Amino acid sequence: MKTDLDHLMEEANLDALLIRGPAMHNPAMAYFMGLHHISRGYLLKAHGAEPIHFHEPMEREEAAASGVRTESMYDYGQWDFFEQSGGDAIQVDAMLLERIFTEFKIEGRVTIYGRGEVGPSWSTLRILEERMPQIELVGEDQNKSVLMKARETKDETEIERIRAMGKVTAAVVADVASYLTSHNVQDGFLVDRSGQRLTVGTVKQKINLWLAMRGAENPEGTIFAVGRDGGIPHSAGSDGDPVPVGQPIVFDIFPCEAGGGYFYDFTRTWCLGHASEDVIQLHSQVLEVYEAVYSELEAGTLCRQYQVQTCELFEAMGHPTVLSDPKTQIGYPHSLAHGLGLNVHEAPVFSILESNRDRLEPGMVFTVEPGLYYPERGMGVRIEDTVAIGPDGKVETLVEYPKDLILKMPAL
Repeated sequence: MKTDLDHLMEEANLDALLIRGPAMHNPAMAYFMGLHHISRGYLLKAHGAEPIHFHEPMEREEAAASGVRTESMYDYGQWDFFEQSGGDAIQVDAMLLERIFTEFKIEGRVTIYGRGEVGPSWSTLRILEERMPQIELVGEDQNKSVLMKARETKDETEIERIRAMGKVTAAVVADVASYLTSHNVQDGFLVDRSGQRLTVGTVKQKINLWLAMRGAENPEGTIFAVGRDGGIPHSAGSDGDPVPVGQPIVFDIFPCEAGGGYFYDFTRTWCLGHASEDVIQLHSQVLEVYEAVYSELEAGTLCRQYQVQTCELFEAMGHPTVLSDPKTQIGYPHSLAHGLGLNVHEAPVFSILESNRDRLEPGMVFTVEPGLYYPERGMGVRIEDTVAIGPDGKVETLVEYPKDLILKMPAL
């Protein structure tokens, strides 16, 4: 949580954090500023001090709405630097940061976050280091960075925002189920009233519309993968494919608050009308493993142990997993879970590697998503919910939704 930042900075021997870029679709900046229409700026968090955001004058009210202390970049010489540098934006940014760092007595180790083009950013920071030899710019592993460690646990407000996104997600999923089952069937595929086949691309367009109507957006797309595509875990599905009855559809939806806020992550596998015995068995096994692992989740335990448990359960059922073959592309080829927040994938991680020492702690929000995949058999199954660990250590699914495999089709 934010209240842990100074302690985490001390542990990492960091003197300051610098975040650059807009506030929207920029997790590091949004963490401090919220979702306000701020197109560019810098946020400085020195050890033991409050964060300060440096904004363009035109965006002063948007910046002030964040509740964070704000300063105009013009008050730190930005306009003068344009004239001095002949309009060289890279030089301007370096001179601006030098003035800010000098004003706030920033020295020592500084780490950088945020969003921007790599080339100009790198050039600005290189010049800054040349101008200020008393600072050292430090890189961090994304999943082990100070800011990610702080974001790894959420306060009550953050969890409720994720839950609200979950309610939006569940409502849209219900809309999709109703939309699919309202269609007629012709030659094994869904068709509209004019007899045209419904396509995966049309379903995705509806999903985006329904999300937008509820104040959410879909910046990373949707997985709606039919048959063989569903047997490849991150295949998004082919937009031109018609939607069949009787074949498994992996429907993985991970929208966020409009503007790039908190995400939710959710997957169900559906067959419209009916399913083959092979798919029914696969779905039953995934659900069995989901329930077994979920029942064991406990604060204070290593995340890795749940990945090992998942692999062992699937291998006992006869499926290959990453435990016995790290390069397998069938059976169970991925990890059980991942943290969730302002990124759809963040800490904690559930890697099977012995070096993974991440533990479940109160305040964490993460997915639980076992799956089985056999593309050459034309099928894949995944079931996923987003869960949180409360202050009392109890694990809670943030939004409940049925896990049924078969959606009944009135037309059949």
